[in-house]
Amino acid sequence: MTTTTCPPPERASSFARTSALVGLATVTSLLLAACGGNGDSPPPPPPPPPPPAVTQVPVSAVATDASFEMFAISLPRTDTAEPLTLDLVKTLPASESEDPIATP
Repeated sequence: MTTTTCPPPERASSFARTSALVGLATVTSLLLAACGGNGDSPPPPPPPPPPPAVTQVPVSAVATDASFEMFAISLPRTDTAEPLTLDLVKTLPASESEDPIATP
């Protein structure tokens, strides 16, 4: 039979165990973070161009009083835009029987 002169192993202190777990978690998270994308993703597409500015009153806008009113209300309010032309419109809608439309 062999006998050893080494003392039996002691339990590791809670501080040593905690620091080992923190170190292991840090190394694991660094390795996982390094496994991210390769950075070769294409850039996002450019935004679509703004719609062209309205320069004339369309024929469909003068079909009825209500459609003309809705067209006028939908136009952006600005003091710098040029006035709209009436080249496509022969006559503006008019009605003696329809009630006026309340505008906001």
